[in-house]
Amino acid sequence: MTSRITYRSGVGAVLGALALLTVAAARPRSGEAANGTAREIVFSDTRLKNGLRVIIAEDHHAPVYSIAVTYNVGSRNERRGRTGFAHLFEHMMFKGSENVGPGEHFMLIFNNGGNMNGTTNKDRTLYYESLPTNQLDLGLYLEADRMRSLVINKENLDNQRNAVQEERRLAVDNNPYGHTFELIDSLAYDNFSYQHSVIGSMADLSAASVDDVQAFFRTYYAPNNAVIAITGDVKTADCLAKVRKYFEAIPRQPDPDPVDMSEKPRTAERRMTLEDPLARLTRVDIAYNVPPSADADDAALQVLATVLGSGRSSRFYEAVVHQGQLSSGAFANKQESRGPGLFQVSSTLNPGKTAAELEKAVYAEIEKLKSTPPADWEVEKARASAKRSAVASLQSSLQRAAVMSQDALFYNEPGRINTRESRLAAVTPADVQRVAKKYLVPENRSVIITTPKAAAGRGGN
Repeated sequence: MTSRITYRSGVGAVLGALALLTVAAARPRSGEAANGTAREIVFSDTRLKNGLRVIIAEDHHAPVYSIAVTYNVGSRNERRGRTGFAHLFEHMMFKGSENVGPGEHFMLIFNNGGNMNGTTNKDRTLYYESLPTNQLDLGLYLEADRMRSLVINKENLDNQRNAVQEERRLAVDNNPYGHTFELIDSLAYDNFSYQHSVIGSMADLSAASVDDVQAFFRTYYAPNNAVIAITGDVKTADCLAKVRKYFEAIPRQPDPDPVDMSEKPRTAERRMTLEDPLARLTRVDIAYNVPPSADADDAALQVLATVLGSGRSSRFYEAVVHQGQLSSGAFANKQESRGPGLFQVSSTLNPGKTAAELEKAVYAEIEKLKSTPPADWEVEKARASAKRSAVASLQSSLQRAAVMSQDALFYNEPGRINTRESRLAAVTPADVQRVAKKYLVPENRSVIITTPKAAAGRGGN
């Protein structure tokens, strides 16, 4: 597909990269009320006869619309010995279908003033286009044709398998700390669904046959296994009629088997050290196992991540960077996950400092938070951050389409985009303290220390 690394991209990467509907500063932006707060998105929610779920949200601020097609397939749906298929299909889906030749999808979108791409993660695969309003039929036709009749042959498979393998070399094998990102999941999870990497292994990709890939397509790239969200300058009734025209005749397939998302409780810390010949500084990665994002504790965990490791006013920055001079940055993050998630802390050491010193400083800040709730201003900072994020997520048709299609799939709640700010606003300092005590405990963490290693033929650091 494209040369940039897409397999780790989530909706956040898509939303941060593309803001397509800006309007004059003198008037409120799309998704923003006159007082600067996020306004509610109104949408329709329809299920076609073949099971395809269709979300449509009108916005006539600019003559642009966006389509986001989210398939209910990610690396979690793969089995041992056949990893990397979901990401492989992110590439395969641009190689042509019955009525669209190889590379023609790109050409038609770009030549008509549009933009497009796709991303894969553990939980879903997302394809999207943004186009001028007068090209609604084009976007729908292209997505429907590849859902119905993707061309899967040895030539296309070999071509894209090689592309993915080269992407793996670039992103993992020949990238500093590339293997660390894979190993943290392998160490933290017992369940294979979330334990293995999205990009897959070289051996598994090499072993994939045309029959394997065709079976994967039939199972997961079906209308009953997808959500399509269309947002922007469209009329709901007319748009839905066009969706029916292009998609409703695509045959439904048997529903895929549900994914086992279970994880046993942890009883002891997990730890490993990795030598990386491409690394120049030691890096510390700490992952705590936490519940799926649908859990009631998720909002408090997001606030906890902001308090501990977001920005110069965070506790990690003050203790690790400013006071301790241990690192140039220390970050905490709670990623979105349909299944068991991870609360992650990462920091790269300054020269002359040790991993033990950094870990001690990090754990000390966590223990302080367990003994005393965060200050009101710290929680308010997280609320302000959530408000900015909520408004930003409504400012372009693409942002709205990507979020709504994913929320429909993950939570059966396409309107969840309207409640992000309020969910985080309800979190109290006591909630933050409670989840820190519950989840940020030694027996629930996995730690990887990545250290530099002199490559063969190269002197030491």
